Amino acid sequence: MPFINAVQLRVGMIVNFENELCRVTAVEHQTPGNLPARIATKMKRLKDGLNRENRFGSAEKVDKASLEQHMMEFLYEDGGNIVLMNGETYEQMEIPKEFMGDDAVFLQPNMVVEVEFYEEKPLSITLPPSVVLEIVETEPVMKNANATGSYKPAKMENGVIVNVPPYMEAGEKIRVNTVDRSFMERVK
Repeated sequence: MPFINAVQLRVGMIVNFENELCRVTAVEHQTPGNLPARIATKMKRLKDGLNRENRFGSAEKVDKASLEQHMMEFLYEDGGNIVLMNGETYEQMEIPKEFMGDDAVFLQPNMVVEVEFYEEKPLSITLPPSVVLEIVETEPVMKNANATGSYKPAKMENGVIVNVPPYMEAGEKIRVNTVDRSFMERVK
């Protein structure tokens, strides 16, 4: 396994800490007075979601888990599972839909997602940074509304509520940020 210095830790990395795979959720570089610098981390154990905290010396080595990453295409939902296909080998795999949590609402047929594997087991699925969705319901267009005004809620085709500019109306398509579920731009 590759080792990195603790100062190289970043949020989102998966490390092998005390023989347990953990995702780093917070990193803080601390320099307490005239003492040596240290790196305070918060991690979430992948197998059960238990939160852990640890302090590393800045030069201390950390075991960064060797992960394989594959681009896979979302095909369809099958009951409580999602079916993905490896674009290189055409192998299909089923993963429980709950694995994606709230992000599953953004899945669209033929969407390419990044899947991280550790010892051939999927650990995480990363969506594209944005998706195009249609507004199905929102308040009527406000007269003299412009882009700098306040935003109004709009229900998207997948059920997600996104705040959009007041001039937007039902039937229009917009680009939505999949990370924070925010309006990005109108799509023609």
